[in-house]
Formats: sequence, structure tokens, C-alpha cells
Amino acid sequence: MPINLINYSDVKEGEKGIPIGYLCDDSWEMPTQINALDAWLKENKDNIKKGSYVADLGYSPREGALGGGTVLTTEAMKIMVAIGMDLYLSEYPPIENE
Repeated sequence: MPINLINYSDVKEGEKGIPIGYLCDDSWEMPTQINALDAWLKENKDNIKKGSYVADLGYSPREGALGGGTVLTTEAMKIMVAIGMDLYLSEYPPIENE
């Protein structure tokens, strides 16, 4: 999953949104995902009209993490507000790679 970007602008209530992006195929760590979302927003800000969007980050707590993390920049937040994007934080149990 890790980051699904979905457009709900022209979707009727109860219908699924339209996927517009998918980031961080193999990374379930929030810092990596936030950095990828920040870069994607800056790269695509001029190509997305105002509407109703969701950035759904599916993350798993980092093993051994005792604090720290990452920052969602004010620039990224301004872009999200300008285009009408909500941020969902979906926490999953630790993902074990076999």
C-alpha cells in the first residue's frame, strides 16, 4: 500500500475515488513516505486543480525507534490546502519480510 493518492473531486457519495498516484512501494517507514509525499507535492502542484483529494499513508512503526522521525513541511501543507488534500495516517502492525 504505503501511499495511495486518491481523487474524490467528481465522485458521488459511496463511490470509490480515482487513484492518481502510488508512492513508496516497499517502504512502510513514515519518514521515507513523508519525504516522498513532500517531493511529489512539489513536483505536481501546478498540475492538480483544486478539488477533494486524499493522501493515505500506510505505515508501520519502525523497529527500535525511540523518537525522532520526519517533518511534513509547511510548503507541503500549503500545497495540500491549496488543492484540497487530506492526510490519512493508517498505522499497520510491523511488516515482516520473508
